[in-house]
Amino acid sequence: MKKKFSILDTIIIMAAMILVGYILYRLNHSLNYSWNWAIIPSYLLHYNEQTETWQSGLLLQGFFTTIRLSIWGTLLAALLGVMVGMMSISRRLFLRLSARTYVELIRNIPALVLVFIFYFFVSDQLIPLLHIDRLSRSLSGESRLLFSFFLSKPEMITQFLSGVITLGLFQGAYIAEIVRGGIQSIEKGQWEASAALGLTSWQQMRRVILPQAIKNMLPPLANEFINTIKYSSIVSVISIQELTFQGMQVMASTQVTIEVWITITAMYLVLCLFLSMFVNRLEYKLSQGRF
Repeated sequence: MKKKFSILDTIIIMAAMILVGYILYRLNHSLNYSWNWAIIPSYLLHYNEQTETWQSGLLLQGFFTTIRLSIWGTLLAALLGVMVGMMSISRRLFLRLSARTYVELIRNIPALVLVFIFYFFVSDQLIPLLHIDRLSRSLSGESRLLFSFFLSKPEMITQFLSGVITLGLFQGAYIAEIVRGGIQSIEKGQWEASAALGLTSWQQMRRVILPQAIKNMLPPLANEFINTIKYSSIVSVISIQELTFQGMQVMASTQVTIEVWITITAMYLVLCLFLSMFVNRLEYKLSQGRF
């Protein structure tokens, strides 16, 4: 369908531009603030004369940590969400009660409180039992570089894992509800028709129900994946060196506040927009039956 650009669209765009211009004008003339944008690039990328290489600055390092945190947190949340979502539609009462207890417990605890509870009372007891901290510190050479690239610096692995697990637990409860709602949105006749064909319960779910349910789940799932990126800033309170934490370090050392917050906002915006565009593309391909 051909998209039309109406007069109303023009008016809305002009109004938005005027509003942005007014805000910038007020920031520039009313705050009595001395802007210093020149300092920002050095905290994104800088040239190391000793090694003669370009190296990422604090903000870019925090950005990469946010990406790693979001990817692992999203994977864990998706795994938990699918598992709990399936449990919530099970015929077994114990599984349904367990799923409902998890969802209600997590959804009714603020994310910041959950971060502190898990970090100080749960991860402090569980993660040392896995000996990941000791293993990561024993790495050297390329193994250490790969470990840092895919996960975290070995000295920060306990905080990183704690943040990933907290994000996964928190977002997993919301994804579980999306999975449950998506499956239950499929008409009962689809189950009956696939049963009449002699398919087992697993085959019904895999070949008939899930392909239809995923189309319904995708828009709210995209929203939760984006929320995972935004909620990752909360774990800065346990000293995980993600984007918000690094930004506050830069502000504390330079006293350049507004420029750093605007830069952080732009970096989060780029990451979330990229994910949103990817999911929109995936949704379009699913609607065209290309998968």
